[in-house]
Amino acid sequence: MNRQLQKMLEILYPRHCPVCHEIVKAHGALICPGCRKKLLPIREPICKKCGKPIADPAQEYCEDCRTRRHLYTRGRAALLYTGEIKESVCRMKFHNKREYIDFYGAYMAEILGKKILEWGAQALIPVPLHRSKLRRRGFNQAELLAREIGRALGIPVRPDIVQRVRKTKPQKELLYRERQNNLKGAFKISQYDVKLKKIVLVDDIYTTGSTVDEIAGRLLEQGAKEVYFVSLCIGKDDG
Repeated sequence: MNRQLQKMLEILYPRHCPVCHEIVKAHGALICPGCRKKLLPIREPICKKCGKPIADPAQEYCEDCRTRRHLYTRGRAALLYTGEIKESVCRMKFHNKREYIDFYGAYMAEILGKKILEWGAQALIPVPLHRSKLRRRGFNQAELLAREIGRALGIPVRPDIVQRVRKTKPQKELLYRERQNNLKGAFKISQYDVKLKKIVLVDDIYTTGSTVDEIAGRLLEQGAKEVYFVSLCIGKDDG
């Protein structure tokens, strides 16, 4: 009965590919086979801290992590933030294409799951949106990604721990120092489970790490020992 219902739903509401946005013709598939081949998963050499691709394999860290102290322990991303993926993420976030998250969350679990388990993650915490943005958008893509990953790996998702209590300017519009100041006091730990010592933050895009650092700092103050992050996308090293 469930399979029949699923088939009926696919006929009535056909799934669109997150890359080309055409209807996915293969039954039960979340992405066109050809579009999956276009994806650019992160490959070595990568920064040992943030996981950003680096051009020089002799370097252990990207320019950002060589020159700035991050509060998080380590992080990894699944895809390079470029070209069609940029457009896809934009459609997902700003044009209500949340159906893409089924694929992207499963893909993150596939690519990053082994690392998340190696870190000993006790909980996944999505980077929160301010309530005004959440109301306008209708969903938090980081939370939906975290739920897909958590379901695949058997790790609890805790969106209740961190709240975004102050509305901030878009980080992409600011310089590094401005980003840090922009986030001061933006996050609040609403409740903290003292048993949680190893936490993984989940977000869609990693840029300078200012947001991750701000949340990591608050969690470390509450007793967390190690705070990691995973993101769907990340850029290249500028160094």
